Amino acid sequence: MNITETPTEAFTAPFPSAGFSAYGTDGRSPKVLIVDDSAVVRTTFRKYLEDSYECFEAESALEAIGMLREQAFDIVITDIIMPGLSGIELLRKIVEEHKGTPVLVVSGVDRPQRALDAVRLGAADYLIKPCDQDVLQLTVERALERSTLLKSAKQYKRDLEIRNQELVRKKEQLERLQAQIIHSEKMASIGQLAAGIAHELNNPVGFLYGNLDLLRVYLADILKLVLFYDSLPLEAQAAEQAATIKSEIAFEQTVVDLDSVLSDCRDGAERVRDIVQNLRTFSRLDEAEFKKTDLHEGIESTIRILSRYFSGGTVHLLREYGELPPIDAFAAQLNQVWTNLLVNAAQAVEKSGGTVQIKTYCSGDDAVVEIIDDGVGMTPEVIGRIFDPFFTTKAVGEGTGLGLSISFGIVERHGGRIEVESRPGEGSTFRVRLPQNADPKRASSQNPYNKEMRNYDYAV
Repeated sequence: MNITETPTEAFTAPFPSAGFSAYGTDGRSPKVLIVDDSAVVRTTFRKYLEDSYECFEAESALEAIGMLREQAFDIVITDIIMPGLSGIELLRKIVEEHKGTPVLVVSGVDRPQRALDAVRLGAADYLIKPCDQDVLQLTVERALERSTLLKSAKQYKRDLEIRNQELVRKKEQLERLQAQIIHSEKMASIGQLAAGIAHELNNPVGFLYGNLDLLRVYLADILKLVLFYDSLPLEAQAAEQAATIKSEIAFEQTVVDLDSVLSDCRDGAERVRDIVQNLRTFSRLDEAEFKKTDLHEGIESTIRILSRYFSGGTVHLLREYGELPPIDAFAAQLNQVWTNLLVNAAQAVEKSGGTVQIKTYCSGDDAVVEIIDDGVGMTPEVIGRIFDPFFTTKAVGEGTGLGLSISFGIVERHGGRIEVESRPGEGSTFRVRLPQNADPKRASSQNPYNKEMRNYDYAV
């Protein structure tokens, strides 16, 4: 192998043209640092290259290191044998501290092994002195071209990684938005259905509930008359017939059961009435005064109403109130949210005993209320359905499954959102975020289950 005659073919792989010229990609002339202890060599190399490149000189490796720290160079041409640090040490320093800067090693020693060692250490090429002008210019151009290609490849890789990350984020956002749209459509349809059912049931339920009180009074009056007749003396035949009838209808037991039956009917009518009222609230929140509201005051009033859940010693209530300014809201509706969330939290821990914690604080422009329990927690499947109307994990007869649906609509109507974090056996956190300055027109007119996309965050 003749190193002197074919340096680039022996020690550099062929690269396709990258359109490299005497000017860099930013329009300036590439900077070349020539390092040699011989002024003659530096002058010669400078003369060869100065027409196409901006040349700088250093007479030692230490001087070159100092210049590299002050400014960047597109390529370094260095001798190997110099006083102090050698060119090989300079090569190692550049590879370590100035990655991407090509180094062209020039030496008067014609040893293939030394050339290979230099290339293995990171040299772009290895030339033998004295260098032909055309060979030097071609080698510098090829080294710069390779450096440009490598930098471009790295930039393309970084750009591709960034775009891939953006695609992943956009895919996740799209999936969340699709879930939100599906949920919005479902809630809108269910809201319309609930409104229709509530409207159709409201009047008959009202009749039933109101007439039960009259029925109790009327039956009491009739029973009074019957008992009076029963106390009168009858002829033997009439008395025998009356006794037969009383036996057939189990008169004594019927009198005893009558009050219990009426009470059960009243309880059932009250439950149907409550369901209808919840349906009405779910489908169309009642109008109320929109004003500055003290959240702490509303929470405390709710706690007083729910004192039976927190006064038995089984459920411990902790308060951690921060600084909250009054916010624009429908106070009564927010109290319903606190009621639903606190009841659920208390019921989650009351069987085995536990703690319910209320935390309040500001986050940006939002007032935040967290209700945390250390109860049974929820699975991801349950979390995905807790805001669906009529979905409940409670036993039959213990809940209608509308509380969280109503709470969701109220919070959204205020321009806020509910976030949920829960793991089985580790408890649950419901985080309500409410804007401090909500739009009263939006809050007054918006149907909570229209087809707008909503902030609907689940965390597991």
